[in-house]
Amino acid sequence: MKVNAQSVNFNADLKLFQFVQNRLDKLETFYDKVISSDVYLKLGNTNSKENKIAEIKLNIPRDNFVIKKQCKSFEEAVDSACSSLERKLKKRKEKLRAKT
Repeated sequence: MKVNAQSVNFNADLKLFQFVQNRLDKLETFYDKVISSDVYLKLGNTNSKENKIAEIKLNIPRDNFVIKKQCKSFEEAVDSACSSLERKLKKRKEKLRAKT
């Protein structure tokens, strides 16, 4: 799967981008028709510890899923967003199976 990751208002290191790529590659085990994904990593303007925002847009045939999570670290936010995407992909796959 093609992953387009961008960091907004900060410079992310290569390890973070590799983590994002590896985590999103695991989504293909749940739904193999994923075309691409856009990942935006942002720093929130709040003073709280949970100011790391991960927004993932997943492109699949005839649909797009957008998940936005805010956590203490980018890894935790990406992991949480991917877990939500896993549930959505499983639900979509079940709907497609029910139609056939």
